Amino acid sequence: MSTFAQQWGSVIVEGTGQTLIMVSIGLLVSILIGIPLGVFLVLSREGGLNSNPATYAVLNWGINILRSLPFIIMLFLILPLTKLIVGTTIGVRGVLLPLIVYTAPYLARLVETSLLEVDQGVIEAYQSMGISHFNIVKTVLLREARGGIIRGLTIALIGLIGATAMAGLVGAGGLGSIAYQYGFLRNEPTVMYATICLLIVLVQVVQSIGNSIAKRLDRS
Repeated sequence: MSTFAQQWGSVIVEGTGQTLIMVSIGLLVSILIGIPLGVFLVLSREGGLNSNPATYAVLNWGINILRSLPFIIMLFLILPLTKLIVGTTIGVRGVLLPLIVYTAPYLARLVETSLLEVDQGVIEAYQSMGISHFNIVKTVLLREARGGIIRGLTIALIGLIGATAMAGLVGAGGLGSIAYQYGFLRNEPTVMYATICLLIVLVQVVQSIGNSIAKRLDRS
């Protein structure tokens, strides 16, 4: 164990840091895009507070297309756009845009599903009192659905962790890159098993924290 730590410890620590950076930035930007997009989907759908079927149809169609693409295909598909926007297609910077494009629509759909579970009668009651749509979204929709939204964020975060592992195939860095370059190409199974264990632990921690927060919000 000590020999393994001396030989591979710094590499694995660096890879873990890169994974956490990709996940943190990717999730933050995806939240800034995905949650408002999910709210807008609910508002613009037929029967929504600001119903606009044409707009909803376009957004719904676009999200379905993006969600149908496996991450590795999307990664290569938008390489020219990634190069144009961030100036590179490798390393942590080069994979952030594909991670966001992959995660934000998925998160938007999860948020939409959570918001649609809110009792329509409660919304109608607030409407009858003349409450503005903005305040209904803020004080009713988001508040009532916050437990479900947290569960959606947890699912999206776990998917994002998996995507960063796949991004290692194109030199993005992180634990996936270590597992591929050292564990697979250089035939170092102990390195591969170590990275797999770290990814499993990371997912378990995220899931446990997400479940705990969601349960607490459901009770409040």
